[in-house]
Parts: sequence; structure tokens; C-alpha cells
Amino acid sequence: MTTAPWRDPSRTPAARVDDLLSRMTVEEKAAQLYGVWVGAATDGDGVAPLQHEMTADQDWDELITFGLGQLTRSFGTAPVDPALGARALARAQRAIADAGRFGIPAVAHEECLAGFTAWRATAYPVPLAWGATFDPELVEELGGRIGDDLRSVGVHQGLAPVLDVVRDLRWGRVEETIGEDPYLVGTIGTAYVRGLESAGIVATLKHFAGYASSAGARNLAPVRAGAREFADVTLPPFEMALREGGARSVMAAYNETDGVPASADARLLTELLRERWGFTGTVVADYFGVGFLQTLHRVAGSPAEAAHAALEAGIDVELPTVNCYGKPLVDAVRGGSTPESLIDRAARRVLLQKCELGLLDEDWEPERQGPVDLDSTANRALAGRLAEASVVLLDNPAGLLPLAPGTRVAVVGPRAADPLAMLGCYSFPSHVLTHHPDVPMGIDIPTVLDSLRAELPDTKVTFAEGCGVTDPDPSGFAEAVARASEADVCVVVLGDRAGLFGRGTSGEGCDASDLRLPGVQGELLDALVDTGVPVVLVLLTGRPYALGRWDGRLGAVVQAFFPGEEGGPAVAGVLSGRVNPSGRLPVSVPRLPGGQPWTYLQPPLGLASEVSNLDPTPLHAFGHGHSYTTFAWEDFRGTDSEIATDGSYGLSLTVRNTGDRDGTEVVQLYLHDPVASVTRPDVRLIGYQRLRLAPGEARRVTFGFHADLSAFTDRSGERVVEPGALELRLGASSAETRHTARLSLTGPRRVLGSDRRLRCEVSTDD
Repeated sequence: MTTAPWRDPSRTPAARVDDLLSRMTVEEKAAQLYGVWVGAATDGDGVAPLQHEMTADQDWDELITFGLGQLTRSFGTAPVDPALGARALARAQRAIADAGRFGIPAVAHEECLAGFTAWRATAYPVPLAWGATFDPELVEELGGRIGDDLRSVGVHQGLAPVLDVVRDLRWGRVEETIGEDPYLVGTIGTAYVRGLESAGIVATLKHFAGYASSAGARNLAPVRAGAREFADVTLPPFEMALREGGARSVMAAYNETDGVPASADARLLTELLRERWGFTGTVVADYFGVGFLQTLHRVAGSPAEAAHAALEAGIDVELPTVNCYGKPLVDAVRGGSTPESLIDRAARRVLLQKCELGLLDEDWEPERQGPVDLDSTANRALAGRLAEASVVLLDNPAGLLPLAPGTRVAVVGPRAADPLAMLGCYSFPSHVLTHHPDVPMGIDIPTVLDSLRAELPDTKVTFAEGCGVTDPDPSGFAEAVARASEADVCVVVLGDRAGLFGRGTSGEGCDASDLRLPGVQGELLDALVDTGVPVVLVLLTGRPYALGRWDGRLGAVVQAFFPGEEGGPAVAGVLSGRVNPSGRLPVSVPRLPGGQPWTYLQPPLGLASEVSNLDPTPLHAFGHGHSYTTFAWEDFRGTDSEIATDGSYGLSLTVRNTGDRDGTEVVQLYLHDPVASVTRPDVRLIGYQRLRLAPGEARRVTFGFHADLSAFTDRSGERVVEPGALELRLGASSAETRHTARLSLTGPRRVLGSDRRLRCEVSTDD
């Protein structure tokens, strides 16, 4: 085989793969279409839904007889020393290559949602915190660093980012998303993809598509989204990440939409993804998603029928382990019920990607040697920068923050002294180590309490837990009230515990019935406010919670979305004033705990009105956030203008730091369409820019708007630009407009194709 054309790197990948496929048996081609999950639990206590039901005892030597498509989570299944794990993975790859006729290793994939999900790897802030930064450049740097760590141990593919747009804040996986706006999700997610791909890692977009629109905010539930919501809210982030980010893989979602499971939807996975968007990479199943076509969706009567339906729709790889694409599929092909061409189509895509990764070359993978540091000083520094940029100061009406020198501080709350309060569901300690209680954390995670004491060494800081995260026992309230009453300021740290499938208050399968703070945390906050001592509320959560009950009663409110291993120092830095908060809300903060689902992307009928007694207006709007300095928005240039329906328009302003300390302003551009052929959101984000400014410093920011950015899906199902009036609104949030430019689009209605402009061009100068 060493002299066969498919081994010759001077030939085109297509020629190499065509030659290789012509030599392979049905069994060998099918083997390229599934993964194997070594060490996955079968006792009902695993890390994936229904894992124990769909992972049978499997013989490793038998599974790799014909080769293997993917190796599943060698590092993310159980605690393993990174250096030992790298060597073990290299040995497993050698065994796979030696077992098959062609000597081809597997693609090794891992989760990397908030960092490499491996023991002793850096736990970064969750994606919702990325959204709060409004900083694509920083997130691209994050993706590159995570990608380097994955490559250093022999991993080829990362199962991230999540590009689902939040539609209901009760959904457990809100923490995994980037926010409730498709433009923010698309730009931040695309930046992460660019970073990951720049390191040579195959980025996997998930969950394609509609997963976050589940009915009742229940995980893995049916989706009731209409065609326009699907086209204008759900799909754009995926399109951007493919076109601009260069993602090489897509993960099919668990959900069904209008009765069709995504894993069996050829219109989605083939017609849209490949034929209209031109995607040429691989489509992988979400874990057990192929088998779910039989067991959950019941659109297949057997594993063979499920395999046929998924392959026909366009799923190339069954993950995490072989269930349907192995013997059931081979037997169906041999028996004539499934055409071999379906296997050939998928195998060709898989092998083309392996060729791209160098896995068809003779020198495909060196033996891994030497120490491996997955939580380097540079990693921790980046984690700290990202955490600091993501903290949102929601309210500070009387200037209680930063804390004055010499202030006596009582720290209270169930999230103040727990390292896990910093971490999301897909961080290794929350995701895996809970099943290994005797194994140390592997990374240092300072708590808010420890960090505040380090931040304020000359300040008296006392502590009382007050209550648990979900424990209904209020017996600790008395001690908490006593500590608060002895202090000048009470810092109460409340929030979520990340977990899986009901073991937490946030995370996969941890959906909420309403948006009250979990357990009796709200009652603890009431008791502390009633002391009369000024209260600073710090929230460490995976979703926003309703805070209207305390509106006007708190001295300050700080929101951090699971800010990672350096989140404690970041929050403490905001409290002390060392860090000037610059985060902005990627999701609205509701006033009331009911009335869901609601996001800011509402047409007129979704807004507050006199025809209903329920007011859905949030307490804090999308894009909101305060600073410890002040900014002036000056010299706005955006005269009322007329442009063609294929034209462009520029508007600009100067932002000046008028305070006495460095700070960051986030200028946001929103589109308002007064009249359209279908109802439109009252406003939607189409551009933004972070500006870091020294005291007295000013910078000019210019937004280049193109008419394509006004496009939407009309009644015909086409994406169009309609002539008529528009408003471009520059604001500090979706609810706070500072300047408005009025446009008139003239000319014909335009139908847009896949070459449409996806983003607003932004430039800055001094």
C-alpha cells in the first residue's frame, strides 16, 4: 500500500481519496463513518443523554478490524494526566492503523466549549461570557490557544462553538450559547472558529439547527419555530461561521422542527448546507443522534433504518460510538435495502478531511513525548483577561462600587466560597470530576471570597454561607444577617451550580420552570436587604434571573456568567475598582420570573401595550452595562439620506472618555424597520465596536452599513431587501438610543443569494 496512488501527497486530495475508495470493502468504508468511545460508562451515570442505554460493551480489537473513523473523548471521559493521555492516544492510533489494511488512523475529537474539557486544562469563561465581552478579537485569541492545546496532545477536532441563539432563558444550555442576538452570536462564534481553525483543529458548529428553540425550554424537545424565525434568527450564525470562519464540520441537532428530526432532514443537511451554502466538510451526529431516530423520534423502525435515514439526509459520521453505522448498515447494503452510494458519499467526505489533516500520509502522527502543560501561565492570563472583559455592572445607582478603602465587608451566599461556582457545565470539573470525588481539581480556582480578601488585604472581610444553592433550609439566614449587620457593606454572592441532566441548576438537561433565583436564595437576599446595610449583589450564573423584585433596593448589582478559573479575581477586581467593568449583556435580564419566552427581538405585538396587563419589558436590556468612568458621544455624522437597495451608507461619531480613569465603551448599531411586508423586530443589532479609552482620550468610530443588512425573509420565503424607510440607531444598549440616522432605500426589491453581505464594516481612528 505504500506505493499506491492514495499515499502520494503530490496528487490532489480528490484523486487520492478516489483511489483509496476503489480499494475498500463495504465494511472498510463503513468503519470510517463511526466513532468509538473507549471507557464510556454503561451504568447510567455517564456524561451524555441516555449513554447507559446506547453504549454496549464492545470489543476494541473487533471494532478496529476494518479501521476507524473517530476516537471519542480520550481526555474528556475520565481524569487522565495530559502527558500520559497524549502517549496513550498515540498508541491507540498506532493500534488502529496497524489493525486495518490501509494503516489509516482515526480523527480524535474532544469537547472544547469553555476550554479543552480535560483534566488539568484551563477552564475559561463560558460562551455566554464571550458574548458579554463584545470582543471578537479576544475570542479569536481564545480559540487559537485552545486549538494549540488540543493539537499538542494529538486531537484533531473540537466540538465547538455552540451557535444556537437563545430563544427562552429557562433553557438549561443558555450558558453554552453566546446570546440572544444572531449578529452577536455570529460574529463572536465566527471569531472562535477562526482561532480554532488557525491552530489546525477542525471546528464543529453546533447544534444545526433550531436546538435552542425547543418548546417549553426543555432540552431535546420539539421546535415550533416558523420558517422566518428559522431563516432570520437560527441560521445566520451558522452561515457566517462557515463563510467567514472556515469551519470544517457541522453537528446535526437533536431536535425536530415541524415533525422532521434534524438528523433526518435532507433539506437542512444537504439542500441548504451543501447545495446552497457550498459546505464541503463533514456532518457529524450529536451523540447517539442517529440511534435517536429510532428510539426517541420513532421515524425509523430499526438501527438499519435509522442509519439509512441519517446517511440519506447527510450525516457522515455517527458519534460517539458505533450503534447504527456498523453491522446494521453493512447488512442493509449487502441486502440491497440501502444503496452503497450513500456510504461512498459519506466515506469520501470523511477521507477527504483525513487527507487534509495529513492522516493519509505515511508519517501521519509522531509519538507524543515530554511534559504537557494545559494550564500554562499564558492560558491563565488569557482566562483572566476574558473574565475581566465579561463582567457586567448592571446597576450602581449611588456609586457604592468600587468599595471605599477601609470598608468593613460581609461576604454572604452559597456561591462565595465554592470554586465550582466559576465553572460551566462543560468544564472538566463540573462535567466529569463530579463522578470522581477522590480526584483533585487539577487546576487552581480562586473563589470570590478568597479573591476579595487578597484584593483588599487591609479590609475586614467576614463570611457566612446563608443557604445552599437549591437547599430549601433557611436556618443559615440568621448568621448571614448577623454578619451583614456588623459590616458597612454586604456582598452577597448568589447563582447557579452547573451540572448535567438535573444534577445542577444550569447546564445540559437542567432546564428551569421559571426565572426565580434557585432555592431560597431570593429569600436570603430579602433578609439581607431588610438589615438596612447596603447590599452588593454578585451573580455567578449560567442564565439571567428575574431581578425586578429588588429593583431600587440594592446598592449595586454585578453579573458574571460562569467566568472560569480566573473569574474570582476578575469579580473581586470589579468590586475593588482595580478592574473597570466593560461587559455588556448578551441576553436581557427579565423584570419578572414568568412571561417566558421573551428576547429583545420582538415585533410590535411582542412589546408592552395596553391590550395586556403583562409587561414583558426587561429590567436590563440587551447590550446594557455600566462603567466606573463616563463617556461623551460627540460629533455624530449621519444625515438623513437616500440610498439604493444595493447601496451603502456610512455613519460615525467620536467617543470621549470624560472621566478620570481608563475605561471601555461599547458602541452598538441597531436597525429599525418602520414598515415591511412581514412583521420585523422593533430593533436588531447589526454592528458594534469596543473602544478602550484613557481619561480625556477620544476615538472616532465609523460604521459602514450596506442595504443587505436590512434583508429578511418575506412571504415568498426569499431573503429580500425591500425599498422604504429605515432607521439606523447608535446606542449604549438596545433600549438606549443616542443618535439616529434615517434612510430611504430606493429602487427595486432585491432577492439575495449566498453572496450577501453578512456584517457591518467598522473602522476606528484617533
